[in-house]
Amino acid sequence: MTHPGAAKRLLMVMPHSGQVRKAAEAGFEVWVVGDPSLRGRAYLDEVAEHAREVVSTGVGDERELRALIARTVRVHDIDTVLYLGGAGAVGPAVAEAERLGVSPNPASAVVPLDDKSAMRALLSRHGLSPVRSETVPTVSGVAAAVARLSGPVVVEPARASGDLGVALIRDPAGLEEWSERVADTGPDGPYVVEEYLEGPEFGVETLSADGVHQVVGITAKRTTGGPYFVATEHVYPAPLGPVERASVHAVVTGLLDLAGYRFGPAHTEVVLTRLGPRIVGARARSGGDLIPLLVETASDFDVEAGVFRLLSGVPVGEPRPRHTVSVGFFLLPAGRLEAVEGLDAIRALPYVQALHFPYVPGDELPRTTGSSTRHGYVVVDAESPAEAAERLARVRELLRTRVREAAAALPAGTPR
Repeated sequence: MTHPGAAKRLLMVMPHSGQVRKAAEAGFEVWVVGDPSLRGRAYLDEVAEHAREVVSTGVGDERELRALIARTVRVHDIDTVLYLGGAGAVGPAVAEAERLGVSPNPASAVVPLDDKSAMRALLSRHGLSPVRSETVPTVSGVAAAVARLSGPVVVEPARASGDLGVALIRDPAGLEEWSERVADTGPDGPYVVEEYLEGPEFGVETLSADGVHQVVGITAKRTTGGPYFVATEHVYPAPLGPVERASVHAVVTGLLDLAGYRFGPAHTEVVLTRLGPRIVGARARSGGDLIPLLVETASDFDVEAGVFRLLSGVPVGEPRPRHTVSVGFFLLPAGRLEAVEGLDAIRALPYVQALHFPYVPGDELPRTTGSSTRHGYVVVDAESPAEAAERLARVRELLRTRVREAAAALPAGTPR
């Protein structure tokens, strides 16, 4: 479908408001499918400021989602359907768009980027990024897989996003703790059990057009370590030498080629082991944890806007970072926040680009077991990764809190 002399018509499924604004700024007429149960009414109102129309549905209902996409495409003569949201509905959305002839990707291309079990199978068939792993359908099957693989392993849901349900298991006690946790809070299986990969971890941002993949950013990632691997910092650009950088580029673009990924953003996580780079996960969207903001702050390269430039047929340049930018997350004890000081002093620091601390005295601070239960963040710029680390440490010193800690004892290894 084309509309000579008019803006192309774009249907976006579960975008955030900034993506809709950038699509409109790039000259697209935008329609949006949103789920108010996931984002809330305020989200839909923000999106509506830049969209021709917002239609609501529960994205967990595959039949309803596909019917709504088909109806919207037909009624408004949509040219392209893009899914840029989180994991969960990407497969059905892209499959329906492909059926209608308005998807820039085949549905098969997003499967290995949405399902870790499928990713592991694809990589194994082609001998790329070899990792010993097994997929089991339920929690009850994880114990046997752990025993067969031997040594420390990481277990995680095949299709969940972020660090939900992820754990490092070294011994029977760790297996028991993980099993009890997922029994209480989910998510459901299947689960991937794989050897624990030791080495520094990196997030790789790519933009693809016509099957050509451009690496637009690599961030270094620091975490709490096992058992939950909650991200505590990201640093851009990652301090990598030319040989390491080339090896990371090769394994990431290799995965995208094998998947048949044709268009759009992707975020791939890589561990540099002593045997070389190994992929630990991938998603058909830009990275979370403010990674696009880090790239833009350091290099004036807007990863999200680049998606719509490419969709318009306009090439994007290569980001050229001028300095280092890092985000650090606050991880405080769980309990009632009784006092907080230092926020104004932090904001006054010339190198602080953003500060988010959403709590006031009287609020209950959750225990940090995943990215959604961290306690805010700060973004700083610097001349080097070492200076960025020093500045994050300075911010954490200035943030003074008094917390009446929760009475319940913390499980061993719980991040504080």
